[in-house]
Amino acid sequence: MHDLTQCVRHPAVSHDGFASLAVPTYRASTIVFDTAADYAQRQQRGPDGYTYGLHGTPTTRTLEAQLTALHRGERTVLLPSGQSAIAITLLTALLPGEHVLIPDTAYPPVRGFCVNYLEPRGIAHTVYDPMLGAGIAALIRPETKLVWLESPGSTTMEVQDIPAIAAAAHAAGALVGCDNTWATPLLFKPLDHGVDFVMEALTKYVGGHSDLLLGSVTVRDITLHRRLKDTMRMLGIGIGPDEAALALRGIETMGVRLAHVGRVALDFASRAASFGAVERVLHPALPSCPGHEFWKRDFAGASGVFSLVLKPETTPRLDGALSAMTRFGIGASWGGTRSLLVPMPVRTDRVAVPWTETGLILRVSIGLEDTNELWDDLSTLLRALEAR
Repeated sequence: MHDLTQCVRHPAVSHDGFASLAVPTYRASTIVFDTAADYAQRQQRGPDGYTYGLHGTPTTRTLEAQLTALHRGERTVLLPSGQSAIAITLLTALLPGEHVLIPDTAYPPVRGFCVNYLEPRGIAHTVYDPMLGAGIAALIRPETKLVWLESPGSTTMEVQDIPAIAAAAHAAGALVGCDNTWATPLLFKPLDHGVDFVMEALTKYVGGHSDLLLGSVTVRDITLHRRLKDTMRMLGIGIGPDEAALALRGIETMGVRLAHVGRVALDFASRAASFGAVERVLHPALPSCPGHEFWKRDFAGASGVFSLVLKPETTPRLDGALSAMTRFGIGASWGGTRSLLVPMPVRTDRVAVPWTETGLILRVSIGLEDTNELWDDLSTLLRALEAR
């Protein structure tokens, strides 16, 4: 074999005696076939087979299988972000002339996708009160093919009555999709409560280190999986194995991270209620949170994200107080090792049910720093906002 050939053909080495706890990262665009006949018949391998790197490698398949098992589902697809996972779900479930219901609490780009992409293509949407429960039946039209849920809402924290909404949707022939990023499958399993598509932004608690963009959709109906894969294939959407490897690493510690941040977040939410700068605390585990009874009934626990509704008079002081913090960072997203705060104006976004508070919402994401240092930082902020 000449040198140039040896440069491009890797020698076989023994794997005897080698056993690693890490999942190998298989990078591939081209998948090679043993024979020309195998290549000609590659489509017969189906969506679970290996035909091209865009459609999956053993690394991505391992992550899909792990998420499927955690959700007690049948199949999972992986996408480049949480938003792309939502978009692909909507594009799979809806055709021109059809209609989708989305809650007033939904991640803002969901509404943007409905307004700016689906609506010009003949797919209508209605924004609904997330607390409707079974009453959502009154909003379901003959052309409604999907009801979207986000529970809890990732800023205002309303917990929806998912079983009641799913039952009403299914009775009318509509599918149900749910953004489960706040809870992860460790705290809530939507498929067990009637949901058809469960979406997660793996960017957050699964990745766990603020260095990953990834999304997933898990289903129990194999037909829905095939439809998702077809949509992804037509749009040329897939993920790389390196992102999957980061998610596989992060998921191993997700249980202990969630347990810690959940305890700290509930403690901080309870203590923050006593500060004069705080109008209201929004945490699903507190009885004052809308839908607390559904959280108590359906969820196994709480994660590390909650919100503080600030009194309106604090707004002029907020920028300076946030800039003075030493432990919390200012930034969107959540679920990483670093604690984050972000001010969220939601009043102008609400259309189904008016948001009556005039103060800003401060969304809090608890990380893994020393708990006492974090509380000192947060309490200093709240005292600064109280100052006259």
